[in-house]
Amino acid sequence: MTPAAFIAETPALAASRQQLGALGRRYALRRAAALLLPALAGALLLAGLAKHWPGAMWPLAGLAIIVLGLAAWRLTPLGPLPAAAVARRLDRRYPALEDSAGLLLLPAENLSLLEQFQQQRVAGRLTQLTKSEEQLLPVDFRRPGLLALGLLVAGAAAWAWPMASPRGAIPAAVAVHFNAPPARPGAPAPARILETQLLVTPPAYTRRGEFAPAQASFRCPQGARIRWRVRVSRPVAGGAPVLEMDGHRVAFRPVAGAANMFEAKQIMNASALYRLRFAGTVSDDYAIDVQADQAPAVRILTPRAYTLVPARGARPEVPVRALLHDDYGLSRAELIITVAQGAGEAVKFREVRRDLSGALGPQPAQTTVGSLLNLKQLGLTYGDELYFYISARDNNGHSARSDAYLVQWQDTAQAAGVSGLMGGPKVAPAYFRSQRQLIIDTQKLLAERKNLTLSELTTRANELGADQQALRLRYGKFMGEELEPGLGVTAGPETEAQPAPRAESHSPIAEDDDAPAPTAPAAGHDDHDHEASAPAGGNASPTAETDALLQPYIHKHDDAETADFLEPAVKTKLRAVLDQMWAAELRLRTAQPAAALPYEYRALRLLKEVQQQTRAFVKKAGFAPPAAPEPNLRLTGDLKGAAAPRLQAQVPAPAAQPAVRGALAWLAASTAGQPARPADARLLEPAGAALAQAALQQPGAYLGALRDLRHLLADVRAGRPSCPDCRRTVARALTDLLPPPPPADAAPPTPDRLARRYFQNLSSQPKVNAH
Repeated sequence: MTPAAFIAETPALAASRQQLGALGRRYALRRAAALLLPALAGALLLAGLAKHWPGAMWPLAGLAIIVLGLAAWRLTPLGPLPAAAVARRLDRRYPALEDSAGLLLLPAENLSLLEQFQQQRVAGRLTQLTKSEEQLLPVDFRRPGLLALGLLVAGAAAWAWPMASPRGAIPAAVAVHFNAPPARPGAPAPARILETQLLVTPPAYTRRGEFAPAQASFRCPQGARIRWRVRVSRPVAGGAPVLEMDGHRVAFRPVAGAANMFEAKQIMNASALYRLRFAGTVSDDYAIDVQADQAPAVRILTPRAYTLVPARGARPEVPVRALLHDDYGLSRAELIITVAQGAGEAVKFREVRRDLSGALGPQPAQTTVGSLLNLKQLGLTYGDELYFYISARDNNGHSARSDAYLVQWQDTAQAAGVSGLMGGPKVAPAYFRSQRQLIIDTQKLLAERKNLTLSELTTRANELGADQQALRLRYGKFMGEELEPGLGVTAGPETEAQPAPRAESHSPIAEDDDAPAPTAPAAGHDDHDHEASAPAGGNASPTAETDALLQPYIHKHDDAETADFLEPAVKTKLRAVLDQMWAAELRLRTAQPAAALPYEYRALRLLKEVQQQTRAFVKKAGFAPPAAPEPNLRLTGDLKGAAAPRLQAQVPAPAAQPAVRGALAWLAASTAGQPARPADARLLEPAGAALAQAALQQPGAYLGALRDLRHLLADVRAGRPSCPDCRRTVARALTDLLPPPPPADAAPPTPDRLARRYFQNLSSQPKVNAH
């Protein structure tokens, strides 16, 4: 086999291979630029928006991170293109290469002669294309460029747009009154504060902007930063202005770039009084009312405090809705559920938490949240229960929770109990109705019988008859009746050993009986061992004579005639009660409530007589006072020793607020004309402290009086006559601080003219001694 001819590698072929690598690198760089330009322009726009809306900084930062993350994800596969990929792209774009650009990458020794010629040809054409085309693999920059241009323009506008100050954030001058001494004629004007500006910056949890108070006394939220800025007429050698607040002083600092301007800052966490001092002059006292942040309020609207979900006929779902309220804004809400499964000592508890913060959104001050409790999804079965409550948190970190609510899923054993499956009369009533209650229920049945069907009337009357039977058997225990004779005895075949029960010889209705009939003995009594009665006839027992001797001494409480629970008279009346109850029961069982009502009344009347008859009356043993000497004291009006003893003592109460009372005494003396001395200021200063504490609680009521008290103190120290209006205002405010006086005892009413004449005539009557 002859070897193939080999053509030496030309410089054009080597240059073509280098061009393929360079084309891949340049293409990757242009693609990266097309992605990065819009991303950088968007970041510039987001930065400009964050500059104007600081409150939205974190959402904008999150959006910028997302944009940069997407750009990085798109840039990850954009490495330098391999030469083979560049050759394929060139073949698709330029037909002159005849789909042979890939031959440039193969060594010549592995190619046939024809392939070598084609390789040289493609290398030459690639060199020509490189010289004629600026970019063999161009990247479309039109869409990314337009997007980047739009974002750059918007970002530049955002950065160039002037910062809009919040409404009311421009500090305005407030009126502050200073107690300046009068200027001397010819002397230079003293240094003083010309203008005072206030700016309040609320804390972040309020989500409110800065505001400028309109007055020197104002309100602000707790944690607010207050800035005082004053402008003085000229600087003095003594120093800068001073802010006095709660016994401590804060020195003002010069404002950079502003002549004769000073400022001071303070964070307020509690209400306080403040004043300004500069160059020997002091301002009036002004109040800052700090409003504390309140905890959220949680009120559950649905369901009720206790909810029972029926085992049948209802879906095991309970909707929960609650109203949340806060003074500034809510940040988080949560539903805490405690599931209790099992019974007795095998109860297991499990806690489930649900986040309800999605309904809060922009952190509103009031909103309604809700959730659905699906008992099956929570793992509950019949008989289980759960407890839940809702907790809320505000922007300041204060939290509150609602009361615990109970949801119980009814047990199937209770829903389908034995009492629901039984029909007919009540065998064992849940409770015993009294005879009076039976009368009330019977009257109620008679009033409602027009609206009842025959079956409903029969059922309700039968229930009343069952209650009457239970009450009759309860009283029958006192008569020795342990089983009901006649009713309830099962009839069976008559045998020689056990004859069939005979019917009673008397009527169950008391009025139909002429003479009491003996009651059948109770069967089945095995509580005690009692001797049986001696049988008559030829089948007498060998111990019959002995039994006859013991007969009077044997306790036979199973015989209604010989039961000795009660006295014979009481037993007779109680037997009549049972007869009346029997008659009432008979009428009720046969749906005749109107006919049963008279027997119920008779039974109630007889029961009351039995109660009165069985009561034991004991003579009261106590103090028997001696007989009063009636002939000597009667009609004399002498009440000596008749009134109840009473001890009284007048204890002087300690004087409340002596400083305020001392200041009031000085004000009264000063109003009367007593001259004031500088030493009298010591009497007014303690009263000023008490008045300042009251001004913190009620600035509108006491702040003006505190200002007048400051003027009064200045006049007293300087020896000047005090202002009459100031004295009246201060006296009125100090009087309001005193506790109210105790109510005075009312004077006893004086007897009228007719009463006086009656007692006079009574006293003038001669005494008559009874013999």
